[in-house]
Amino acid sequence: MQLATRAATAAALVLGLTATVAVPAFARPPGPSGTAAVSRAADPAGTTPRGLDRKALREAIEDLPNPDATAALVRVGGGEGTWRGSSGVHDLVTHRKADPHGRFRAGSVTKIVTAAVALQLAAEGDLDLDAPLQRYMPELFKGAKSGSGKDFDPIPVRSLLNYTSGLKSGDGFDDEFAHRYDTLDPRTVVASAIAKGPEHAPGDEQHYRNIGYTVLGLLIERITGDSYARQAAQRIFRPLDMDDTCFPGADPRIRGPHNRGYQAMERADGTTRLVDVTVWNQFDRFAAGDMISSTADLETFTRALFDGEVVPRPQLKEMFTLPRLAPGVPEAVFGAGLQHMEVGGRDVWLKTGARHGYVNMIAATENGSRTLVYSVNATDAKGEGMNPVAERIARAALG
Repeated sequence: MQLATRAATAAALVLGLTATVAVPAFARPPGPSGTAAVSRAADPAGTTPRGLDRKALREAIEDLPNPDATAALVRVGGGEGTWRGSSGVHDLVTHRKADPHGRFRAGSVTKIVTAAVALQLAAEGDLDLDAPLQRYMPELFKGAKSGSGKDFDPIPVRSLLNYTSGLKSGDGFDDEFAHRYDTLDPRTVVASAIAKGPEHAPGDEQHYRNIGYTVLGLLIERITGDSYARQAAQRIFRPLDMDDTCFPGADPRIRGPHNRGYQAMERADGTTRLVDVTVWNQFDRFAAGDMISSTADLETFTRALFDGEVVPRPQLKEMFTLPRLAPGVPEAVFGAGLQHMEVGGRDVWLKTGARHGYVNMIAATENGSRTLVYSVNATDAKGEGMNPVAERIARAALG
């Protein structure tokens, strides 16, 4: 399992959205009994999965908050039993315990919901995965030319699902933090991507980007005549009783119980401060990353998805099928949304997601015998490499 690591963030920190309030960020004030006010991992009696290293899981999350993360919520499940744990604090001002049922920004885990809705439409005969996107949304390409002046090649819908469309990334805000309360319409993002022309012919290469799933969200709206958010709710969230899951649209807040998210930012003098980034308008991420959820809801979704309850089995195979690419390019690692990885001799299919303040993962073996869902309040959620706390959790649960 190739999981990158990063150096720890500097410990001189300041908290605040606009105000600068100095706090001992990682000090843990004593609770009523004199112990640290931080929740500990919980092991439901008699239900721990066989072979699961409970000690490693506890150790993965027990030192929070630390420079890498302020909280972590973990659920391990599957046919072999369950393990649940939480650690850290709700916020760095009160230092009260992290809420184990807290909601968070799921980031690119959203893409699996989008893929599921698209595959449902394919199963119902309303969406042809082999048909070109241009058939469904010709207006997107009106007047658009490639760098050589030629028309875009036909872009199969399937290539949007498996990241082989050749579409380049769309433009966003140059300084995301400065514009965190502003609204950027996903249609504007798509228009800017198509204006750049294709990077390669559809199907030749696989590049992980948001743009294909942003387009899929618009395609779902075109086919159904309904909003993407309502379709996701009607088809997935409500049938599975995922009451903590929603699309906030342009609302920058996380409604309901949640733990605060922080981002480490460097000052001019080289020291580091933590900024509360919980409130952030993510509308431009749309069907590629705008979802809010909880570990309980994502565990429910993961089990149902891998059990064939969300997407019919013939279409579900798309998620577990790696596309063949052009000769000489790196092999594909993504099917329709899900990424394939070999961990400890077993095949695991997973999807990670990160928005400022939160990094998340859903993962499972194809037969559902082991599942993992976590959300970590990372202080560098969009940094290079895997968050050290998240890496420890993944190794303990899947390794």
